[in-house]
Amino acid sequence: MSEIILETPRLVLVMWGAGDAGLIQSLHSSFDTTRYLSGAAPWGLEKAGERLQTWFDEQKRDGITKYKLLRREDGAFVGRAGFSLLNRSGEYELGYSMCREAWGNGYATEIAAALARWFFEKNLSDRFIAFTHPDNLASQRVLTKIGMQPRPPQTIDGIVCPTFEMTR
Repeated sequence: MSEIILETPRLVLVMWGAGDAGLIQSLHSSFDTTRYLSGAAPWGLEKAGERLQTWFDEQKRDGITKYKLLRREDGAFVGRAGFSLLNRSGEYELGYSMCREAWGNGYATEIAAALARWFFEKNLSDRFIAFTHPDNLASQRVLTKIGMQPRPPQTIDGIVCPTFEMTR
C-alpha cells in the first residue's frame, strides 16, 4: 500500500498508483456513478487515465488532490476523496465519489468528516467549499451532516449547484 494520507476507523486514503486508471474507470463506469458528474456519462479508460494524471499534477503542484479510498479491513477499493484547489476562485473544494457497492455504509460521511478535520489540522486554509448536483440529495445530506453551511449556489458546467462552506 502507498503512503497513508489519512485513516479513519474503517477507511484509508492513499495516493494513486500509476496503474490505477482501471480502478477510476470502474468507479465511474455506470450511469448511477456518473449521473451527478460533469458530462453525466460513464467514463472510458482514456478519460480515467486523464483524470488520474490530473490528480498526480495537483498533488505535485498543490500538495493536495483527490486520493484513492480503500476499506481498511481488506484493502478493497471503495472510491476517491480529497480536495482540489479551484483555479477559477482559489478556493479549496472537498469532493468524493463512492463505488456503487459501497453506497449506504456511511463511508462518504466518515471520510468527509475526517477530511474536514485533516484540512484544518494541516492549516491549508481557514475555509473550504463543496458543491453538488442539484439532484444529489444524498451528498447534500453528507455535507450538512459534517457541519457545512449553505452559501450561494455556483454555476458549474452550466448547472446551478447547491454550494456549501466550512470555516475553521
